[in-house]
Amino acid sequence: MLPALGFSRDHHPGRKPVLSDVELLCLIVAQHLLGIASERKWIRYAHTHLLGMFPSLPQQSGWSKRVRQSTGLLSAVITELAHDTPSWGEIARLIDSTPVPCGKFRKTVKRSDLAGHAGYGYCASHSRYFWGFRLYLVCAPDGMPIIWGLANPKIGEREAAETVLRHDKHLIRPGQIIIGDKGFAGKEFETFITGELEAELIRPDRKDEKPRFGKLGRIRQWVESVFDTMKGQLTLEDHGGRTIPGVYSRVAGRLLALAAGIWHN
Repeated sequence: MLPALGFSRDHHPGRKPVLSDVELLCLIVAQHLLGIASERKWIRYAHTHLLGMFPSLPQQSGWSKRVRQSTGLLSAVITELAHDTPSWGEIARLIDSTPVPCGKFRKTVKRSDLAGHAGYGYCASHSRYFWGFRLYLVCAPDGMPIIWGLANPKIGEREAAETVLRHDKHLIRPGQIIIGDKGFAGKEFETFITGELEAELIRPDRKDEKPRFGKLGRIRQWVESVFDTMKGQLTLEDHGGRTIPGVYSRVAGRLLALAAGIWHN
């Protein structure tokens, strides 16, 4: 798969890394499926239990550097796994967002390298404010990630979703149905979906409009269960990223673990 995606290290100039891309991907998926959020704990665990299978396993600093540099690789493999899953042919796509906290204390916020990129937002499901990003995810009905991106929570939900969708609009086929919540209600956003993407947006009806689609409660639970898995077993809220590359690579690693699990099943 990797040579086909253009990530074979044999074709790159310079010194070939000791840990191959394939080994890196296996270890990233294993870390998150085992629910080990801390890189320090993961490297300690891997050196204790996995060194026989991965004799070139680096120490924590080398591991962290490789992971931070792997976002493009992780995203490409996620897309390739999605293409190779039966749900790729489904007409429906689910879209939603969830908080990705990056700091809990005021001092952390002021000193963080994420200052100017992350921001304050409100999580309605938990009735709390957070500082960090929002993860926007477009997935298949079985939870397979198709499109994703991170945005400052201060950016409007429709604006952020439109940016994410436009960036990867080649992954949306004409005629597909995109299912979202009431936060995506808006004439301009619906025009973007129907006009530029040639798709259809379905969302729960608002009280001030004529009935069209109903509450869609059962369908909405599908994407909520995906986020529950991301935050539970895959420890999304404990990612530990302190820089833009760090946050992106850690979120991508968890999405890869989710995609690998769905693809394998």
